[in-house]
Amino acid sequence: MADDLAKRRLRAEILRARRRLTDDERRAAERSLAARALELPEVAAAEVVAAYVSVGSEPGTRALLDALRSRGVRVLLPVLREDDDLDWGEYEGAGSLVEVPLGTGRMTLLEPGGARAGTDAVLSADVVLLPGLAVDRRGMRLGRGGGSYDRVLARLDAAGAAPALVVLLHDAELRDTVPTEPHDRPVTAAATPSHLHRFP
Repeated sequence: MADDLAKRRLRAEILRARRRLTDDERRAAERSLAARALELPEVAAAEVVAAYVSVGSEPGTRALLDALRSRGVRVLLPVLREDDDLDWGEYEGAGSLVEVPLGTGRMTLLEPGGARAGTDAVLSADVVLLPGLAVDRRGMRLGRGGGSYDRVLARLDAAGAAPALVVLLHDAELRDTVPTEPHDRPVTAAATPSHLHRFP
């Protein structure tokens, strides 16, 4: 229970800080984040990347998605299912995205509008880009708490797939420690607008 409370408090703190960023700061961070992520050898060499479209105050991913696609990388984007698991569809440019409202007072997602590839499509990814709110010095990621990406990571483990796991964050979101649970697993690296952080 204490860890759950600590997670809620840290999530609230980081979301408040994200909301304080100006539009100019967000755009600059998005461009820098894309450049930084592409410096990771795993991302630079990837043929298939499972990514996501940033929404709200999340660190921007659009510049990275377009850069990957322009390199000929197959970019898979998540489609949230009714059971909170993730299906996947291919990114075919900004014009192919559709808005999917999650309900009154909740965020609106941007999802690929084309054919669905199935929940196991993520198993083909060389790199999985994970949304997150923070990561610590051990590589432990704090997510939003919805559990969708926990299912993805469990699916990868069950299949013996070992893509690079990369979380995209703002610079201040690298922390000494974040609260964890037994099922949590470390990421390979974190990219921020200013630095790359690789974890053991």
